[in-house]
Amino acid sequence: MAGGGGGGDGEPEFQIAPMIDVLLVLLIFFMSIATSSVARYDPGIQVPVAPDANKKEDSEGELVFNVAWRAAENAAVTTFEERVVAPADTIGVLAARKKANPQVRVLVRADSETPVRYVNQVVEAAAKAGIVDVTFATVAR
Repeated sequence: MAGGGGGGDGEPEFQIAPMIDVLLVLLIFFMSIATSSVARYDPGIQVPVAPDANKKEDSEGELVFNVAWRAAENAAVTTFEERVVAPADTIGVLAARKKANPQVRVLVRADSETPVRYVNQVVEAAAKAGIVDVTFATVAR
């Protein structure tokens, strides 16, 4: 039988090319996963400070709403899945996600200066979709 890749004295030779291929595939995989999970959070939002805030355990099944307060315009901009939305228009999508995954929850990331009526719009949309697990992002400092 013919053996593949070996030295002259019968010892196998280490093949590095397949190892590099596997590492590059893993690198691309992890980069694509990290980009999609980080993109859900708007870095421009300054969430409120809560001294007793707890670190969340996982973000699986989390639907993220970013509510950014624009003081110059005296209005809030709500984004969901990287698109500007009116919270009432997302009820159908939220209901479908709830049906697909009963453990789904809504995370509201709002600026500390955002009036509560804009945050309430997101909470009401979640309630109308049947989602009762709503959490709010804060930072402990």
